Amino acid sequence: MQVFWEGNMNTAMSSLWSLFWVFLIIVSLLPALQRKVLDNKRLSLMRRLEIKRQSRVISLIHRQETMKFLGFPLMRYIDINDSEEVLRAVRLTPEDMPIDLIVHTPGGLVLSTEQIALALVRHKGKVTVFVPHYAMSGGTLICLAADEIVMDPNAVLGPVDPQLGEYPAASILKVVKEKPISEIDDRTLILADVAAKALRQMKEFVTELIASRTDRESAEKLAAILTEGRWTHDYPLTFEEAKKLGLPVSSEMPEEIYALMELFPQASPQRPSVQYIPVPYKKISEREKRP
Repeated sequence: MQVFWEGNMNTAMSSLWSLFWVFLIIVSLLPALQRKVLDNKRLSLMRRLEIKRQSRVISLIHRQETMKFLGFPLMRYIDINDSEEVLRAVRLTPEDMPIDLIVHTPGGLVLSTEQIALALVRHKGKVTVFVPHYAMSGGTLICLAADEIVMDPNAVLGPVDPQLGEYPAASILKVVKEKPISEIDDRTLILADVAAKALRQMKEFVTELIASRTDRESAEKLAAILTEGRWTHDYPLTFEEAKKLGLPVSSEMPEEIYALMELFPQASPQRPSVQYIPVPYKKISEREKRP
């Protein structure tokens, strides 16, 4: 009897261990499967938008993404990998086919954003950049290369004045101009020299981007406004301000763009900070208001 009991116990323990390992395998594979399903939904929606607009759709969307194991949020920005992928997508697109670029980003490396902007300017087909929420700094630089910028009425762009580390280039130059040279250390003087070069280079680059679709004088004026540092670098340029500046903005945002943004979910904390019932409401008529 004891041998029989011990045999049953061993069999039960073996089964439990097997179930435990099966559980671990499922848990480890589940995120990859969920990611694959989400990717397929994104591609399906993008393809639907491409057929509707007869264009190449490219997304450049940066969210706070969670690491696989540790769960720390990482802020994404435009880097060399992004520019490589966008340039490859442009190369795979026929010259006369329109390109629709969806941008949601805080900005990024100047080199990468300039490469993307140049590729878009050189494309012969119409280039439309969609901004459903924000495209700051380098994101705005990419928008300047477009034939049309479609913004949500509440979306924002930003200035493209160069930054040297934590300091705006324009502010570094201002310090040098306002203080006697004897009171300025060598490091600040070196930074001022680099700042002057950065400001000149950015203004010239932005001028060339804008001049591709307008006259030279207007391009130089707008480039000066956006690069001279008249605002803080995170200053929000609203739809109305962008229109006043002469940017080719429109507010006719396709519903597919909003649907696509929902498929790029933000990494959620344990307790959401924003909650609502996620369905569209219709306006209540006077008859419906009556008890």
